[in-house]
Amino acid sequence: MAEASGGRGRGGGGGGGGGSGGAGVSRSSTGNNNRQVLRRKDANPSAAILVNKRQTGNPMLKFIKNVRWMFVDDLVPDYQLGQSAVALFLSLKYHLLHPQYIHFRIRELRKSFRLRVLLVHIDVNDPAKPLASVTKLACLSDFTLFCGWSYEECARYLETFKMYENKPHDLLLGHKNSNSMEDYTTRVTHALTQIRGVNRTDVLTLTATFGTLKDILQASEEELSGCPGLGPTKVKRLYDAFHTHFYPSTTIPTSANKVAAAAPPRQRENESGGKGNQEEGTTSKSKRQKKDKDDDFDIEVFL
Repeated sequence: MAEASGGRGRGGGGGGGGGSGGAGVSRSSTGNNNRQVLRRKDANPSAAILVNKRQTGNPMLKFIKNVRWMFVDDLVPDYQLGQSAVALFLSLKYHLLHPQYIHFRIRELRKSFRLRVLLVHIDVNDPAKPLASVTKLACLSDFTLFCGWSYEECARYLETFKMYENKPHDLLLGHKNSNSMEDYTTRVTHALTQIRGVNRTDVLTLTATFGTLKDILQASEEELSGCPGLGPTKVKRLYDAFHTHFYPSTTIPTSANKVAAAAPPRQRENESGGKGNQEEGTTSKSKRQKKDKDDDFDIEVFL
């Protein structure tokens, strides 16, 4: 464990960029070393992000600016984001050099936390193969995988987890108005303002005049013209939008065609077969009559 920890420190937080990691560590470790290192029992994970002391020198730390963070000496995960959320940091470049390191860190963490995040820094030119193995490992180990293509992006993920620690889950779904009437009005406004020239004020006028969307759609041009602020152009556009067919070039089927189309296939076949038999019967009858006439003519000539 000491060997793995030392390699992580020298690599700038799990590798921190390979050849450029040493320079990055030397620049960023000066400010990090000035921070107070607490014991785990003295740190409050609800007040700040708890950072493992082995992450000293990770260039990502200088981008965590929107939330507090502090070093903790005896912390098992790399980052503790709350009472039940932790994160492990892994550089793909470091993973290619030490593929067993992340396995050791996952076994060390066990299943002590409800949310376990594997934060992977993509710092290689061809990440497909190593990322595939890390993805498989995350799935089998019950980790949530996040990938960042820069240290700043990785820091934003940690900040977001921390800031949303105590937020309700429906906040991620966006703002939802609890007033159903206002929500209905919002949807009607969004639909009607898609018509060219119709603005929010026009929609308010229409809803106040007619009351419901159904009455607006069924209104005549004269009734629409009675609304203040609606000129002839807007009235025509509204009326055309409500009454123009989606496919103007398509002919509207007649009632007879609709009935025929709605009939079962067998019935349509029988009807068509009946018509064919009737036509064949008429043709045969005409031929017989013609033949009888010819026979009569022949008899008369013979006589």
